[in-house]
Amino acid sequence: MQMPPVFPLFESASNIEEGNSIVNQYITQISIDTVPDAGLVYEHAAELLYEQKHNENSYKAYRSELTTFFHWCFDVAGQTPASLTRREVARYIDYCQHPPETLIGYFNVAQFKLDKASGERVPNHAWRPFVGKKALGKEQPYSLSENALKTKIAILSSFYSYLMSEDYCDRNPAQAWMNHSRFSSKKKYRVKMEEGSMLSFTELQWSYVIASVEQLAKEEPELHQRSLFLIKLIYFCYLRISEVGARAGYSPVMGQFKQDKQTGIWSFFIPLSKGGKRRSVAISKALLEGLVEYRRHLKLSDYPTQGDNHPLFIRHRAAGRGRDVGAINANLGIRQLREEIEKIIEHAAKSAENDGFYEDAKQMRGLTAHNIRHTGITHDININGRPLSHVQADAGHESIDTTSQYLHTSQIERHQSAQNKVLDHLQGIE
Repeated sequence: MQMPPVFPLFESASNIEEGNSIVNQYITQISIDTVPDAGLVYEHAAELLYEQKHNENSYKAYRSELTTFFHWCFDVAGQTPASLTRREVARYIDYCQHPPETLIGYFNVAQFKLDKASGERVPNHAWRPFVGKKALGKEQPYSLSENALKTKIAILSSFYSYLMSEDYCDRNPAQAWMNHSRFSSKKKYRVKMEEGSMLSFTELQWSYVIASVEQLAKEEPELHQRSLFLIKLIYFCYLRISEVGARAGYSPVMGQFKQDKQTGIWSFFIPLSKGGKRRSVAISKALLEGLVEYRRHLKLSDYPTQGDNHPLFIRHRAAGRGRDVGAINANLGIRQLREEIEKIIEHAAKSAENDGFYEDAKQMRGLTAHNIRHTGITHDININGRPLSHVQADAGHESIDTTSQYLHTSQIERHQSAQNKVLDHLQGIE
């Protein structure tokens, strides 16, 4: 099968949910060979595209830009997008302004086509990531207009804003490039973080979430024992949804729960996360009890053993399409887990609303799985009193400054703590 010099990575809007087995294999190989978190950032990009699928023009623009950007990151620079700075973005822009001639096409073709022999959609060998122009039938030198360049950076900056909201990276190098470019004095493209991305559930709101999922797990255990453990795991271990959902190159299993032979303490091992890093998160007694309860529901032994490859969150029904078509005992992906949590939050919001907490219900409907991570961190620092350095390690924060952002002190608490301050701490000591 003849392949194009650059892989198209994202299907059309009508096929985005199905995925593509050839692309999945390619991303998995990139994850193994050069960019460990290629599967993670690819999944994030697919999620962003999925949100654009009802706007055809927007979808096509984002798909084109993200495909070209990933080609440069994976095939040219061999770097994860999380590590890029303004200088690397400048290199990327230069590459787009002067692409290799072999990557320039002069007519539009579909990125994927149907292979009659296999019946599967495959990359179109005639597709090229850059499209040049012809005049009177003659190919013209490739050029990127200023408007096209600004659109390119705007989309890339929007993508980085999305990655920051998902806690994948800490900076927006595309925005930094724009602010230092010749366009900065004319029009700065400012990308705002998604509202609520750093919010936590209040104690009242969180009590409704827990009460709701526990009630559902009791009433419909076959459906919601999984939901209960999913929320417990994200909350107690401050996990990102991408750390518990299946994606290209990563399929979480029970064997990631490990017990230290010397101390007997259990932890959850994350082999691949933000920026290609790995970490182990110590788990509480409450989460360990939740794990035992969940495994008993699945008719497994109380505790996982080394090499336990049972999927962490299995499907209730066989997949109808995609890479796990026909499989029941396959891990749920990021989108499915996110939708499951959204249903739990909506159920909790309705309960709060029925009790007269209308404003809380409204706020809850704006929160997501990612806010559960923030809630776990906030509660551990401000209620449970865990040391910042311990929370930093478990959360996977690069800097203690990031963890410190979760310190919340009310005005009343500050006033009360100031009442007994003294000038000389030794005064009165005999």
